[in-house]
Amino acid sequence: MEHPDRFETLDPENWDEMRRLAHRIVDDALDYIRTAHDRPAWRPVPAAISQRLEQAAPRGPSDPAEVYEEFRRDILPYPMNTAHPRFWAWYMGSGTVIGALADLLASALNPNLGGGNHVAPLVEKQVIGWVREMVGFPADSSGLLTSGGSMANFTALTVARNTNAGYDVRHTGVAAAPGPLTAYASTEVHSCNPKAIETLGLGSGGLRLIPVRDDYTLDLEALRRRVASDRAEGCIPFCVIATAGTINTGAVDDMDAIADFCSSEGLWFHVDGAIGAVAVLADNVRDQLAGMERADSIALDLHKWMHIPFEAGCVIVRDRAAHRDAFALVPEYLQREADGRGMASGRLWFSDYGLQLTRQFRALKVWMSIKEHGLDRFGRMIARNVEQAAYLGDLIEAADQLELTAPIGLDIVCFRFNPGGLDVESLNRLNQDILVELQESGVAAPSYTTLNGSYCLRVAISNHRSRLEDFDLLVREVRRIGRQLAGADSL
Repeated sequence: MEHPDRFETLDPENWDEMRRLAHRIVDDALDYIRTAHDRPAWRPVPAAISQRLEQAAPRGPSDPAEVYEEFRRDILPYPMNTAHPRFWAWYMGSGTVIGALADLLASALNPNLGGGNHVAPLVEKQVIGWVREMVGFPADSSGLLTSGGSMANFTALTVARNTNAGYDVRHTGVAAAPGPLTAYASTEVHSCNPKAIETLGLGSGGLRLIPVRDDYTLDLEALRRRVASDRAEGCIPFCVIATAGTINTGAVDDMDAIADFCSSEGLWFHVDGAIGAVAVLADNVRDQLAGMERADSIALDLHKWMHIPFEAGCVIVRDRAAHRDAFALVPEYLQREADGRGMASGRLWFSDYGLQLTRQFRALKVWMSIKEHGLDRFGRMIARNVEQAAYLGDLIEAADQLELTAPIGLDIVCFRFNPGGLDVESLNRLNQDILVELQESGVAAPSYTTLNGSYCLRVAISNHRSRLEDFDLLVREVRRIGRQLAGADSL
C-alpha cells in the first residue's frame, strides 16, 4: 500500500504556483487577442520548430512554468491567426473572448455531454432552442451540437437516408435497397457532403451534382430532369441539398423553389447552411434566405459567422422522432429511467441523436457568447461584413488591372490581378504568386479558388475585427505585388 505522503495524482504539487501561472496564461491569452492587429496576418513555422515538434514524448515530468515557456516559444507565435482583422482565408470566424474563457470553464467542469442527469445537457438544450427559433423551426424540432458543419451535414443526411429510403436501413443495410439511393446538390456543394454520402455507403455516385447557373446557384430545371431520369432508371431519390452560402462564392440557392420541388416529389429537403444560415440575424441578408425555414433539416456552423471558438457546429431536424430513430441505441450500461432518480436518470440523452457518446461541453461557449452579446449584435456584425464585401467589390471595379471573377455572394469576394496580355496559365500562376506573397509578407491572409478555369483570390469576410481600411490596404498591396511580379515595363 502506498504511503499517504507519497500519494501521486495529476493535480499540481503547488497550487499557489499553478494559480500564478494560470493568471499569467489568462493575461497572455487576452493580450494575444487584444493585440491581434499588431502581428503579421500569417507567418510560416520555421524548420527548427517543426523539428522540435517531432521529438518523442517525455517519460518524466516537467515544471508547468517551463512547459508554458515552450508554448510561448514554439507555438504561440505561429498560429493560423484567425483573430487577425485581415484573416479572410477559407471561411472561419474570428472568435470571442468570453467564448475562449468558456472553453477553460468547460474543461474545468469536464462533463460528458452524452447524457445523464446534470446541468450541462440543459445548457445545450437551451442553445439548440435558441438556434431552432433563430432559423424558424417549430418548437418540437430536435437538434445537436456537433464539431462542425461536416458532422452536422452527416447527421442530417443519415436521418434523410433512413427516413426516405422506403425500408428499414438500420436493420438490413444499404445493400438491401431496391435501387440506388440518390441525393442531389449543386456542383458548388461543400465537399463534406460527398464525403457524408460516401460514408453512408451510397458511393460517390450516390450524390448527383447538378449544374449551376451563371450566379453559381443550383439550376432547378436541371434538377427536375435528373430526378425524373433517375426514377425512370430505378434509382430511389431521397434528398436534395440546398446551399445557403456556397464555399466558393457565397451563392444562396433558391430555397423556396427547392422546397416546393421537394414537397411535390416527396424528397427530404436539407440545407447546408454552414456559411450563411446564421445570416437570418442580419437585416440585409434575411430575405435571401427565404424558404430555409421550410427545410427538413439544417446544418449550421456557429464557429463561422457567429465567431464561437472552434468547435461549434449544429444540426436542427424538424422530425424529432426520425432524428432519434436514426441513431438511438441503448445498451444495458446506458439504461435509464426518464422520470427516475440518480445520475443516469433524465430524458435528455444527446447520444441518442448522433454518433458520439462522448461529447464535450461546447454548448457553454455558445451560451456565454450569446448571453454576453445578444443575437442582435451578431446580426449587426454579419450585416457589416456584407457591406464590407460590397465595398471591396467597388474598390476592385474601380482599380486598374483588378477584376471580379464572380458575383459577390453574401460576404465572399473573388477577384484577380490581370495586367492584360497573359495567357490563362501565366495569369493563374501570377495570381498564385500574389497570394503567397500576401500571406508570407504578413499583410493579409485571403485564400483562393478556381472558377471556370481561372485562379482567383478569395476574400471571405467573416471577421468582426475587419475595418474598411483593411480592404484599402489589400487592394493597394495586390496591385503593388502584381505589378512587381509581372514587371512594370510589361504593363
